[in-house]
Amino acid sequence: MSADFDDDAFMVEDGDEEYDFNYEDEDNEEPDVDLENKYYNAKGSKEDDPDKALRDFQHVVDTENPIGDWGFKSLKQMTKLSFKLNRFENTLTYYKSLLGYTKGNTITRNYAEKSINNILDFVSASVDMVFLEQFYETTLETLAETKNDRLWTKTNLKLAKLWLDRGEYTRLNKILKQLYASCQNDDGSEDQKKGTLLLEIYALEIQMLTEQKNNKKLKALYNRTLHVKSAIPHPRIMGVIRECGGKMHMSEKEWEKAQIDFFEAFKNYDEAGSPQRIQCLKYLVLANMLMNSLINPFDSQETKPYKNDAQILPMTNLVNAYQRSDIREFEKILRDNQRHIMDDPFIRTYIDDVLRNIRTKELERLIKPYTRIEIPFVSKQLNVAPDVVEELLVSLILDNKISGRIDQVEGRLELQQQSNDSLQYSAIDKWANNVSTLYKTAIKSSSSLSAAATHAIRQFALTFTRSSIPRVNTKVETRFKLRDATWLPDPIKDKISLLNSSRINKQGEFVITSDRYRTQHKNLEDCIDKLYGTIVEASVLPAETSPETRQRVRLL
Repeated sequence: MSADFDDDAFMVEDGDEEYDFNYEDEDNEEPDVDLENKYYNAKGSKEDDPDKALRDFQHVVDTENPIGDWGFKSLKQMTKLSFKLNRFENTLTYYKSLLGYTKGNTITRNYAEKSINNILDFVSASVDMVFLEQFYETTLETLAETKNDRLWTKTNLKLAKLWLDRGEYTRLNKILKQLYASCQNDDGSEDQKKGTLLLEIYALEIQMLTEQKNNKKLKALYNRTLHVKSAIPHPRIMGVIRECGGKMHMSEKEWEKAQIDFFEAFKNYDEAGSPQRIQCLKYLVLANMLMNSLINPFDSQETKPYKNDAQILPMTNLVNAYQRSDIREFEKILRDNQRHIMDDPFIRTYIDDVLRNIRTKELERLIKPYTRIEIPFVSKQLNVAPDVVEELLVSLILDNKISGRIDQVEGRLELQQQSNDSLQYSAIDKWANNVSTLYKTAIKSSSSLSAAATHAIRQFALTFTRSSIPRVNTKVETRFKLRDATWLPDPIKDKISLLNSSRINKQGEFVITSDRYRTQHKNLEDCIDKLYGTIVEASVLPAETSPETRQRVRLL
């Protein structure tokens, strides 16, 4: 018996369908051959004379007694052909007849499921919502009648995804309620044994809430997804959940949390082989820039292979320009890569925040040597209008990042010199922020460390080795090349070298170790605390000489 193939997509059949039927004994072989010939003759006339094909398929259905595989296959063809001809009422009639074949033992359950899924995928291209609703409801009623719970659930999930993609949220909510009800215990609580299905339902609702920008419900549901037990979800599902979580955090300007979620989403999509990994990697880079991270997002082993991907390369160049504070190059990359960057509505929403960040960084660098600077000059250097410069300066003054006043009449910024104490605390604050970012990154990376593995985090290196008690990999060693530490002012580096020469190895690395606690995270935190104390000690500036002391010195 030949396989049932077609050139047209709507006629494609499963290649193994010929083997899934209960055949009659050899006495019925001749009638089967006759029906087979009529079936293939009908198929041959589909393109040239679809109405004749429908009549011939109907003849196969009417002739076959008892009902069997050729009638079932004919009804499949009739359902698809009538749909292609936009005869939706006939499509539904033929489909109902086809479903009748699934209620007995005429065909196997596996083949019935494949056929139903195939037809549902085919008709889902329709824009007639009423027809689609009737079609799926007919399917679900039959599945409930035959107690095929597995396919009932899969069909509802398919319908829910269809309504989600089309923005039919009222219809989607109706399906979600039915799906949630199927995951409840008798007392109304969620059946945690159905954790995998629950996560799939959560993923659908989370996507809907993200589109609706309903952050209150989204946050509550997102937190529930992170506490589902007994679940082995498909990585694509977790990718969807973490991506929506990242978008939620972005809307709340929680850049660091967003960066973590986008990274997790990227890893899950990558594992699932989903093309959405590329888009999620772009979002990861976006969050990385917004949090002013010193760490290049393409330094990790997971993202590095995509660094030079054609779709990602513009983002790679963008983050490099951002970390160099090269405004003109940054803006040029945005202009030259509209399709890969600015055409995404989500990225476009936050790109102004990124531009503000890079302009603010460059503005701070630009005005640092001056006590007075003309705003038109700054405007030209930043390539923005003077009123934008004034707005940035006001933010810096209000955030206590600079001390000064704006003379709007003369169009200039007048800066006040900071006291030694202010300079000291400003340096410590800046350093503390850098260490905080570094520490959080280290904690995130260490969750997947293998024995004695070393992870370079920008200019820092972390090593985890065996401690004496307990004999597990909890001992932490942190080290960095003191002279290459761009996040420390040179005078503080000199003071550290002077006060802590015993902690500097032959390679010029400043080394701190800890095995005080029983966990990697605690020992890492202890190392950071020790390093912080070292920086504070080196940051203390000598007190300014009092006028009385200066007078006594002059009299000597």
